[in-house]
Amino acid sequence: MILKGFWKCFFVVGFSVGLLLSHISEAQQDAQFTQYMYNGMYYNPAFAGKEGGYRFSALHRTQWANYSSISGTGGAPITQLITAQGSLEGKNLGYGLTVVNDQIGPTSNLEINLQGAYHKKINRSTLSIGASVGMFSSSLDYGELSVVNPEPNLPTSGKENSINLNIAFGLLLDRGDYYLGLSSRHINEPDFDFGEGAYGNQLVNHSYFLAGYRVRPIGQLRLEPSLLIKSAGFNNFSYDVSVIATHQNRISGGLAFRGEESISILLGYALLPDNSLNLGYSFDLVVSGLEAKSPTSHELLLRYRLTTVSREVQRVIQRTPRFRF
Repeated sequence: MILKGFWKCFFVVGFSVGLLLSHISEAQQDAQFTQYMYNGMYYNPAFAGKEGGYRFSALHRTQWANYSSISGTGGAPITQLITAQGSLEGKNLGYGLTVVNDQIGPTSNLEINLQGAYHKKINRSTLSIGASVGMFSSSLDYGELSVVNPEPNLPTSGKENSINLNIAFGLLLDRGDYYLGLSSRHINEPDFDFGEGAYGNQLVNHSYFLAGYRVRPIGQLRLEPSLLIKSAGFNNFSYDVSVIATHQNRISGGLAFRGEESISILLGYALLPDNSLNLGYSFDLVVSGLEAKSPTSHELLLRYRLTTVSREVQRVIQRTPRFRF
């Protein structure tokens, strides 16, 4: 009954959001990732250290490859994401680090966050509460701006940089076969001023709902559908939905759809005898708004899980003419 209720809620939410977004344009300021299901810690600090051990990941995304602006220069989003996480054994505490470098046209953003989470076991479920604090640095290159009606005081060259505090909070419920997460990033809505306060940009609060389901329909095959709903402020929404199949914990493939923008193919392969090193790739094909975008995006992901090594001290039997141990 619980699973039936979850799936009903899952698809009702997804269907309702799809209808809602058909008339709303995207205004996301955060970087977007097709392989979001493997980077939960970026959206929600409650994921930090949840799986135990030490885990690392590195991602590179080239969005709208070969895009050219009206002036003939580039400007397509290019993003890198690095994450590291661990846990304190026996303390139910997790910690993590996320580093995001996001470049879009004349602007570039660097985000570094320290994360902490508490994981409480409740019967078959794990309830996690997490928070993060860090810095958000935003830079503007005036030389790359293309302005239709420039203001007299607008610089034509040089760079301006502004740094501010960045705070996030998240909740996560994981029952093993499914999980639900709700989080809020940029709670303090940091403001960035350029040119001695003459030009500014505020980073609005972003909220995320991340849900996923894990099922083994047959043998070594595992299916994982997931849903990510994104909100910037209170009047701009978008969503991603995906299904990934994994065979023997080694080979994976799936499909994803980003509302009002693209469809995607996801591929993955695990290396090393214990499958601790994972390679992932996604290909996005833009199906909407082609007049302002290039049709393809690419994403490469590398994940590594540090295997816990247990040392057992064995007592060696030694025999001498006088003593026997």
